[in-house]
Amino acid sequence: MGGIIRLVVFGFLALSVVYLIVTVYARSVRRENLEKEFDAGGIEGSRDAFIAEGMARYRHSLRKKLLLGVYLVPMAVVAITIYLVNYQ
Repeated sequence: MGGIIRLVVFGFLALSVVYLIVTVYARSVRRENLEKEFDAGGIEGSRDAFIAEGMARYRHSLRKKLLLGVYLVPMAVVAITIYLVNYQ
């Protein structure tokens, strides 16, 4: 039982690090795309306001919520594997 608890704790910590890295990367890519879109021209207003509005839309988008799959998919695979190995 102690091994499973250790696996869950260290697995959660490792997945948290991966989630943070992926989140920071995804935000930087989105911001860069917004900057390129504004610099291409044809957009009225302030560059900073345009980027801030785009990042606000990103925070509420489905893409950001899909990043939670970093937690869900590996935990589900481990749980199914543990079940199949021990209870079949």
